Amino acid sequence: MMDTEAWVLHEGPEQSRSALDTGEFRLERFSFPDPADDELLVEPLFGCWEGNMSHSLARHPIDICKKRGEKKVIIGTASVLRVLRAGSAATGIREGDIGLLYGGYVTDELGYMVWAHGYDAAGSMGILAKRAKIPARSFVPLPAESPYTLEQWAAFSVRYITAWSNWKVAHGAYRLQVSEADDPAPCVLGWGGGSTLAGIDLARRHGCRTAMISGNEGRLAELSRMGIAGFDRRRFPDIDLDEQRYDTDPAYKKAYIASERTLLELVHDWTRGRGAAIVLDYIGAPVFRASSKVLGRQGVLATAGWMLGMQLPYNRARECIARHVHVFTHYARRNEPAEAIDYAMRTGWMPEVTEVYDWDDIPRLAQTFADGAVRTYFPVFRVNAA
Repeated sequence: MMDTEAWVLHEGPEQSRSALDTGEFRLERFSFPDPADDELLVEPLFGCWEGNMSHSLARHPIDICKKRGEKKVIIGTASVLRVLRAGSAATGIREGDIGLLYGGYVTDELGYMVWAHGYDAAGSMGILAKRAKIPARSFVPLPAESPYTLEQWAAFSVRYITAWSNWKVAHGAYRLQVSEADDPAPCVLGWGGGSTLAGIDLARRHGCRTAMISGNEGRLAELSRMGIAGFDRRRFPDIDLDEQRYDTDPAYKKAYIASERTLLELVHDWTRGRGAAIVLDYIGAPVFRASSKVLGRQGVLATAGWMLGMQLPYNRARECIARHVHVFTHYARRNEPAEAIDYAMRTGWMPEVTEVYDWDDIPRLAQTFADGAVRTYFPVFRVNAA
């Protein structure tokens, strides 16, 4: 057995209770079996806080301890790792190698992720630990000569790779119906967090007109620096739809309709009446109605997550008549991290990291993220010295 310091999530009695509030997420010693021949002993250097980490602590939409059947879990996927020891069957990997963690702990026969490392995959050990073990197949080496920092690669490791896979399908689906001659510079709109920003930046680099919705001054300024139009969400403050209140509360319904009308007019003007060709909606149920309404004919509504709400009601007739395509992806196929890394190295498609949290600040980061008060799209944290 091996022993390390880790932030450990313990099982709780109720799904609705947050592990941050109850003390069931705490820093302590954690023991794990020695790595097998096809595994690596690694030390995480930097990680990036992801939405599924907050889902884990909130025990919503699933309680991962119960789902995995484990009393204690180490969470975390997005990371840069250094190899401390490689098993005898881990060919081509040596002590000191630095790389990313591929998040698909369980994949299907084609290499697409089913269960995520450090989240819902039973037996996986996440990266909120000073030492960890991972399957050798999950190690993605980084280029030896890179102009980017390890902090940037940590931010890249899940959000950008997710965006790469999602954008390939969304853009491909649009081009199946609308050629470049028909629409040489499609309008692509997004709302969400870092994965959305990565996807919108990909769209910009593919010659699309791009815009992203945010109500945060700092993020709007970042969008402007990147050449992406920023739509200030504060102009339509009641755009989050609560179906029950909409049906029963006239004042709420009036406020929602006013916000929706403002957004529709904004997108109408921006797209010159055509509607968005692609909407990257990584938020989910509260904004699904608005997303589908701003989508133009033959448009594509794409997502790779379910941040707020897992169920989506929609009018099948309207979607068919408009020839809308709905794209749902889940992280990436096994070969896609290398593709994304190669593209980033050739083009500079990389996140900006403006703040790095220390190891002891993990609970503060977790709470700030849960409160929606993180100032950056990429909340990176340090685990070990580089």
